[in-house]
Amino acid sequence: MKQFQFEYQDLESFSRELSGFKDRCGREHIAVKMIQVFAEELDREKIQSVCSVITQRFPEALCMGCSTNGNIIDCGLSAKITIVCTAFERSTTQVRLFQYDLSENSARQITSSILAETQRHPWVKAIEMFFTIPQESSTQFCEGLKELRPEIQVFGGVASSDDITSTDSLVFSGENGISEHSILIVFYGGEDFYADAISVTGWKPLGRKFQVTKSHGSILQELDGIPAYDIYRKYLNIENDENFLYNTLEFPLFYEHNDTIILRTPVASNADGSITMTSDIEIGSVVRISYGDPGTIIESIRHDSRRIADFQPDLLHIFSCAARRTFWTSREATYEIYPFQSISPSCGFFSHGEFLRTNGNLNQHNVTLVIAAMREGKKRESAPAAAIEESHLAKVPLVSRLATFISATSMELEESNRKLESVNEKLKMAAIIDGLTGLYNRKEIQARIDQALLQINEERFSLIMLDIDNFKQVNDTYGHQQGDNVIKGLANILHYKQADGMHNISAGRWGGEEFMMLLPGSGASSAVRLAELIRKRFANTEFSGIKPQTVSLGVTQAEREDTSDSLCSRVDMALYRAKKSGKNKVVLI
Repeated sequence: MKQFQFEYQDLESFSRELSGFKDRCGREHIAVKMIQVFAEELDREKIQSVCSVITQRFPEALCMGCSTNGNIIDCGLSAKITIVCTAFERSTTQVRLFQYDLSENSARQITSSILAETQRHPWVKAIEMFFTIPQESSTQFCEGLKELRPEIQVFGGVASSDDITSTDSLVFSGENGISEHSILIVFYGGEDFYADAISVTGWKPLGRKFQVTKSHGSILQELDGIPAYDIYRKYLNIENDENFLYNTLEFPLFYEHNDTIILRTPVASNADGSITMTSDIEIGSVVRISYGDPGTIIESIRHDSRRIADFQPDLLHIFSCAARRTFWTSREATYEIYPFQSISPSCGFFSHGEFLRTNGNLNQHNVTLVIAAMREGKKRESAPAAAIEESHLAKVPLVSRLATFISATSMELEESNRKLESVNEKLKMAAIIDGLTGLYNRKEIQARIDQALLQINEERFSLIMLDIDNFKQVNDTYGHQQGDNVIKGLANILHYKQADGMHNISAGRWGGEEFMMLLPGSGASSAVRLAELIRKRFANTEFSGIKPQTVSLGVTQAEREDTSDSLCSRVDMALYRAKKSGKNKVVLI
């Protein structure tokens, strides 16, 4: 593969240059199969003129491109309109172009078509994508390509414009023209074609964690129960105004999805305090505000440039988020990608979003650098990997040290809070739990009965009161330790019944060998059936060193006119009658 590039100055000189290049291709047998146009200007007329010249001179080549926030040639900034011609040297290499109108086709229809095309063309090894800025979440599109063959690399970018905050963008092709709402899909492959792709973030989580507590699709509504925008206002003093997007670009949300680190920037802030994102963030996701760390970026670039060099690519395609361009304000926009310059020729652009398939899952990224490496033929075993120049990469600045310090102290504070919450939870449980049985104590079960009475117009409930028969004889004959074992044996049954399809039951130790059970939503008949199950289960329980024991149970259903005293007196009377009429039985009043 070879790359030839032109910087557009005016139509006349470009037409002359391209004609000369056409003649050269004929003389040197250069097979140009694809010509890409990257335009930082949203000038439809100029773009159309450029594409027309290309299709006239190279009618057999695929012509396609997109608008950008800046063009990249050989890891440096290029002209506002840059044309890149790609020649393939192996006859087995194939390339095909598809363009889909996003206003006429759903994400499911487009991904189904892409899957069908890959099935028809088993030679496909890589898919490159160029989106206009999506009007909706990209989640359905990413999910729809899960069934792609595992070996297919997928990468690409979202078109942009010279205004990073604008939603205007274009994609175009020689065959289908210019569109504000389309996606271009390029298939690469063949038996001698190889591809690899990586992503680099370098953004580190900063400060505390937040849990997504409310969201709907790509609308992030609440974090930790408060409006999502309030997080940016409170911690970064970012106002909910026309500059919100620009001010949040360098502070994306950092979280894990599909076993991959994802950075996600807001598209817009809304009047209700919600934030529109470029893709869905599921409820329950744990996110953190993040900040660009030059040290992490530099270390990642050093590591990943070696990996790309070892691949020995013929060409690199680079998709770098426009937010990264603004991040390096004190340096050249392509500062971070210089180490790739000595590896192979490259082209690309600053994008509104990036795509990469990792571990079989396609993800949309923000504030991320995606680099795709392509090669014809196997690696040249005798050829050493390209040298990586590192001398220009600066030391870690002070702001990075401060960000690391804040992050570390925040994590320590979170760990302290977790321990404190654990202690508080244990203290809270100790205040309501009976120490011997692990059931609620009398104060807590009484409070739950009182609360149930307040809601009796909304939900009926019943009580079961239990008392171990002849318990004094157990203590007198076998000792208090065996008596405690009998109490715990009954408590275990009540624990079991709370988990046995009736998890809303509350069971507590009323005092000594007496227990109380609150059954929300249960009438008298249901309560009697449960009481009988408990009675039989306890009668069949074996205790080491003593004979089986029994329990008597009283049952009553709460009425609207009941007070706490009248209800507890009635269930106590039911238990008394069970005792007086022979024990080991259930009585309903």
